[in-house]
Amino acid sequence: MMAEGLLLAALPEHLLLLGILTLLVIDLVSSRARDPFLPALLTVLLAAAAAGWLAWAGHVAAPFPGHFSVGPQAFTAKAVLLVLTVPVLLLGREERLDSRFAMLLLASLYGAFLMLSADSLIMLFFGIEVLSLPLYALVVLAYRRPQSAEAAMKYLVLGGVGTAILLMGISLTLGATGGLGVDDFQQALAGDDFMSRGAVVLVVVAFMLKAAIVPFHTWAPDAYEAATIPVTAFMATIVKAAVLLALVRLFGGAEAGPALVAVLVVLPLLSIVWGNLAAMRQPGFRRLIAYSSIAHAGYLFLVLLGAPEGRFETVTFYVIVYGLTNVLALACLPAGQDWLRDRLVGLKGLYHRDPRAAILIAVAMLSLAGIPPFPGFVAKFLVFRTVMEAGFVAVAVVGLIASYLGIYLYLRVIQYMFMTPSPAHPATRPTGGFAATAGVLAFMAVLVAGVFPGWILGWL
Repeated sequence: MMAEGLLLAALPEHLLLLGILTLLVIDLVSSRARDPFLPALLTVLLAAAAAGWLAWAGHVAAPFPGHFSVGPQAFTAKAVLLVLTVPVLLLGREERLDSRFAMLLLASLYGAFLMLSADSLIMLFFGIEVLSLPLYALVVLAYRRPQSAEAAMKYLVLGGVGTAILLMGISLTLGATGGLGVDDFQQALAGDDFMSRGAVVLVVVAFMLKAAIVPFHTWAPDAYEAATIPVTAFMATIVKAAVLLALVRLFGGAEAGPALVAVLVVLPLLSIVWGNLAAMRQPGFRRLIAYSSIAHAGYLFLVLLGAPEGRFETVTFYVIVYGLTNVLALACLPAGQDWLRDRLVGLKGLYHRDPRAAILIAVAMLSLAGIPPFPGFVAKFLVFRTVMEAGFVAVAVVGLIASYLGIYLYLRVIQYMFMTPSPAHPATRPTGGFAATAGVLAFMAVLVAGVFPGWILGWL
């Protein structure tokens, strides 16, 4: 392919690299620390505009045949991740995080983009590693808590286990099919021999570990709690979305084979039940979000039981709504010492101290609970409809019943904010301007998704 074709096909990736280099050069030539917010924000907005334009134009290219290709779906997925990154950058500016945060975040996004364009398991593995490695540094970056280093090490070990499982699955795929392409994996999905089944299960389990599906979730809540608010928002939204969208691309037009169905039924349902039950007992807001994300990952993996048609649209709409509501909730948390603002008891009486923040967090909680008319209801409806249309009616019923467990934990947060007296001397204060801006932007997007879900699904 000509250089112009390669430049256009990977334009969002090139813009991310340019942004990373710009931040690095600014750091090198400046005698004092510079605010990375504007260069990072400009990079993300330009990359989002490029991805959106290429998706709208229907651009299709394969600059590296068999390894890297792009099309409207890949560009749409990249645009979604970039749009979700904007409020995360605003939260980072509110926390006054330095250029290391911005560079690591953009580098992790670059890995996500490689995953979303991967046509081979080797490229997929490379993308997952580029996505994951900056995350370990991001967890410990600001070092707001003594537990940050320990949590980063746990997350690193968890990621290493996932890498080993993925490599074993890739090896078995090569042995079963003789190739390492995405189409070879889809061929293994339809295989009934022991090696094909083992390959498929190991690869999917590796993705489950990256998405913190039960029982591979063990240390993920520790990382969510020990990281700063912007990093927690990034892991809960962008990383989770990248993993699920990459898995949808990996499955392509193939359906789950008989060996995989049991895995895709049992583990996601366990995640929904355990994620909701464990979240009820958490004293911290970020740990609550972590266990909530485990439950929501379970919903998303159930989509793989359905037919390929509409799979991308269902998952993409879900990660948009889920990502926006998580960012909305985290952006509106009261400001103060990191460990104090994270305590659920710190939200008591928030409505009387900061009505705007309490109302916006309540909107996020109701949407995460899947209560109509909030967009979370539409997202869950699409998931259960997909599962039922595939003939798994009992699975959909169990998942729906399990989802009601989550209503209690989300209403508990609302009860703290609206129906519990405020402490006499609250240790927190209202959020600053950048976090408030992130919350308003996320709320407006949630409002659009709730009022016009058909328009968004039509665009996807």
